[in-house]
Amino acid sequence: MTWISICTGKSGFAASSTAEDVTKGVDGTGLTAIVTGATSGIGLETTRVLALRGVHVIMPVRNLESGKKVKESIVEKIPNAKLDVMELDISSMQSVRQFASQYRSKGYPLNILILNAGIMTPPFSLSKDNIELQFATNHVGNFLLTNLLLDTMKKTVKESGKEGRIVILSSEIHRMTYKEGIRFDKINDEKSYCAFSAYGQSKLANALHAKELTRRFQEEGVKITANAVHPGVIATNLARNGGFNAVFYGIFNRFLKNIPQGAATTCYVALHPQVKGVSGQYFADSNLSKASNYAQDPELANKLWDFSLRLTNSK
Repeated sequence: MTWISICTGKSGFAASSTAEDVTKGVDGTGLTAIVTGATSGIGLETTRVLALRGVHVIMPVRNLESGKKVKESIVEKIPNAKLDVMELDISSMQSVRQFASQYRSKGYPLNILILNAGIMTPPFSLSKDNIELQFATNHVGNFLLTNLLLDTMKKTVKESGKEGRIVILSSEIHRMTYKEGIRFDKINDEKSYCAFSAYGQSKLANALHAKELTRRFQEEGVKITANAVHPGVIATNLARNGGFNAVFYGIFNRFLKNIPQGAATTCYVALHPQVKGVSGQYFADSNLSKASNYAQDPELANKLWDFSLRLTNSK
């Protein structure tokens, strides 16, 4: 038995709503989406439900064989599902650039970009690009991928006349970052590294990314929205590093969402007509929510953008 709220918010949905619930009656035919982290957990459920609603879903995966097996498992139950598997390691800038180049060369349009892939509270380590692994995986890779695909998304918006949507997976743990918010001068500081705070820092970066993208889209007059979402507390492979996570999930197991419930907010923000034109916001339980003060700071968002540009342009 779990204790998930069934009280609906203004959207008409609640924490107990599933991804299928929030997309019921929505026709995604003709739309193309990228869903990172599509082989397990809420990424897999997001992929399945978007495919169920008629969306052509591109699945970027680290392991092509695993990705193909997941694709086959979805197609077995949804014979008309349009799915394509491509290789991507979001923690590697070289891999991100290669993926984006291949995507563009295939001529795919892009209506929806769902940045779902991530890691949670591993021991300190550096990515292939010498950036703290959580920050590299959860933010820098997403930032670079988005920038490399923006022209494709803008072209799709212009040609289709349909709004583009970017959905970035954040977390309520964005409130539990380091006291400085983003430690620009200590991103790689192993001595003061706290796995949980570093995770919070990366999730704060996700919310700030959506905020700054929105400012730039509005300034440019582009019909693309960018929002951050908190999926809820879910027992998925994200928590496989044990330690604090194992204790936390053990104690609060009754309050955890299941995977269909965890994918709901992502699918709601990606597809639902209620969200048309809404941008730079933070969603939880398929409803608008309020992010932390740090997450709403436009100066911090702009500073993070410039910092991320330097990181990605230097590699």
